[in-house]
Amino acid sequence: MVSRTQAVSPSGKTPSRKTAKAASVVAAKSVALQQATVATRKPRALSLHIGLNVVSPAHYGGWSGELAACEFDAEDMATIARSRGIKPTVLLSRGATRAKVLAAMRAAAKALVQGDLFVLSYSGHGGQVSDVTGEEDDRKDETWCLHDGQLIDDELYLELSRFAAGVRILVLSDSCHSGTVTRDSIPVPAQAQARSRAMPPAIARRTYLAHQDFYDRLQREVLAASGSRPLADPDAALAALSIDSSRLNALVGDFKPAVILISGCQDNQTSMDGEHNGAFTGSLLQIWRDGAFQGSYRQFHSRIRAGLPASQSPNLFVLGDARRFLAQTPFSVW
Repeated sequence: MVSRTQAVSPSGKTPSRKTAKAASVVAAKSVALQQATVATRKPRALSLHIGLNVVSPAHYGGWSGELAACEFDAEDMATIARSRGIKPTVLLSRGATRAKVLAAMRAAAKALVQGDLFVLSYSGHGGQVSDVTGEEDDRKDETWCLHDGQLIDDELYLELSRFAAGVRILVLSDSCHSGTVTRDSIPVPAQAQARSRAMPPAIARRTYLAHQDFYDRLQREVLAASGSRPLADPDAALAALSIDSSRLNALVGDFKPAVILISGCQDNQTSMDGEHNGAFTGSLLQIWRDGAFQGSYRQFHSRIRAGLPASQSPNLFVLGDARRFLAQTPFSVW
């Protein structure tokens, strides 16, 4: 009778010590091969490019938010991605729904591992909804105006936090928020082609009130998913940096991936639309020069900023440990 602690071969016989040793060697070689495969694996890169020239009036109180260059921005960013070996997904206007954007981000988070790259670009209107979870000093949550509803910044940061440790994420946002117009009373430019990418405050309020239950529920669900602790708001973190750098570490310390976010303008400014590209994206393309630019992300940001008027100064901030990421050439897969 064979002891229960002994292995039995398919033939019913107890394997010899020689056979067991051989099996152990094979198993060890298999593990070593898997480790070598991981070590030598080329990084994978995915991207998502969102551009909205129009939103659904049915959700935004009759407002369609027409712009001219956002779809061009998304297509141009996808062209950069392809040239760098990044596999892009492009969502334009009516195709840029909340469901499709979230699904694309979650698919990327599931597919990418340490060392991989994800690029996310957005061109369109920015908006605001009332903050019901208490993490915003101005009691407003910033949003991206997708076709059938707004994506709240809390949702964006939660989705980013779901990427694996060591994944590099670059976010480029060519938009601004309605609150900037309200706070600074930016005059309407004389040029007919100059359009602000900010949802008008009256439209923002009307949209929020018409769908208040939806947006309030979203914020509470995000708060619950983050362990009942407000997610890091990069703008607030940067504002506090000069006062208490330890607070920044506490705010963004839970982010496992390395994230670089470059926004189209400062919080008290407005991003401008154009005929062929938004001002921010247009400057980015000029500095990029079809891949001729070879500096770091910090230098890239500085050059883009220098190419824009004082009324629009792109911001740069990071989440997680992005020190090595910041030193790399933009859009580098490896």
